[in-house]
Amino acid sequence: MVEEIIPVVGNWYQTPNQQKFEVVAIDDDEGVLEIQYFSGELDELEFDTWANLGLVNIPAPEDWTGPFDEFEYDDLGYTDMNRRPDDLPISLDDFED
Repeated sequence: MVEEIIPVVGNWYQTPNQQKFEVVAIDDDEGVLEIQYFSGELDELEFDTWANLGLVNIPAPEDWTGPFDEFEYDDLGYTDMNRRPDDLPISLDDFED
């Protein structure tokens, strides 16, 4: 018997065919879950469908850029990490012997 996974808003899940998604809303009145796949696509699942998917809980992806098309890693500013802001009052020269 497969253990039923309870949907929780903000938690991530994976289907047997490796699709990863987050539950973004639960609508008890309509009997549906609103989900967002890692790619950014939104979808709805009925409660009955959820119970039959064979899901597993997974941690949130470390790479949060999945839903963004044409995303350049340079846009994150990580390539500029070696630069010292102009208004920083100290520099590495302050630590020389």
